[in-house]
Amino acid sequence: MITLQGICKSYKVAKRTAGLREAAKSLFYREHTIIPALQDVSFNINQGEIVGYIGPNGAGKSTTIKIMSGILMPDQGNCSIMGFTPWKNRVEYVKNIGVVFGQRSQLWWDVPVIDSFELLRDIYKVPLKEYTDNLELLTESLDLNNLLQLPVRQLSLGQRMRCEIAASLLHSPKILFLDEPTIGLDAVSKIAVRQFIKKINQEKGVTIILTTHDMSDIEALANRVILIGKGSLLYDGGLDDLRKRFGTKKIMTIDYQEMNEPFQIPGATILSWTPVRATLSLDSEVTNTSEALVHISNQVDLIDVVIQTRPIEEIIVELYKEYEV
Repeated sequence: MITLQGICKSYKVAKRTAGLREAAKSLFYREHTIIPALQDVSFNINQGEIVGYIGPNGAGKSTTIKIMSGILMPDQGNCSIMGFTPWKNRVEYVKNIGVVFGQRSQLWWDVPVIDSFELLRDIYKVPLKEYTDNLELLTESLDLNNLLQLPVRQLSLGQRMRCEIAASLLHSPKILFLDEPTIGLDAVSKIAVRQFIKKINQEKGVTIILTTHDMSDIEALANRVILIGKGSLLYDGGLDDLRKRFGTKKIMTIDYQEMNEPFQIPGATILSWTPVRATLSLDSEVTNTSEALVHISNQVDLIDVVIQTRPIEEIIVELYKEYEV
């Protein structure tokens, strides 16, 4: 459904040092620096996938989304989405996509939310029956009943984000680009938005590209992640594969009957120890969890054991550092 091949994009940035003389000089002559944003980016996304597109600030995520949504044209490379070239067939293409940018609004600031929805319906030429059905579903799923008559400027960030998601789906797009969709949401609203995203993916087959710094969103929604750093793709694969590759370390917290000296376990490092509790870092490639528990039970009288896997944030950071070196 989505194919990017050899996409490159650079920005021309004016360069000027501080000072009045330099300011005057820049009126007549300016030096520029070329900053590469994307370098030979290629990937394919199938219909119905939810893909997490992640990376540090300035990695090129937003530039890629803007190219895929037709806002920017690349310097080199090809992009085919549903048979369209986004920046060439823009009018026909945008009827098939929805875009939510967390820091930018597609709603009119001083009018009620429902008026913005009506304007979007006219822009996309959505049939009345389809619009009414979609509005009812979105209002119920995203809890918008009390927000529709309020001007957008009176909404909190979390409320506005729910309305932004609804606005992007009124015309039944086949692809949804989400840039920080849960920014500013409380825990209850986050869960509701995630459930709604899963629902439209499963029931309507909407393909979703999710860009976020909240790794809990990625874990909750995406089975596949594409990691970008300094304009180049670093990883493209499943979360499970990522965990197998970098998530072999586990943290074990053990409560036991009082003892006088630390115990030893192959492949484990003691992070903290008291006569009644120890915290270990276990490398499961050396000793798996069941073997570790056997070693522990042979040395102490166990009371309780808690095992935690590494947070996905730590794994992503380690992967990025590996490619950065």
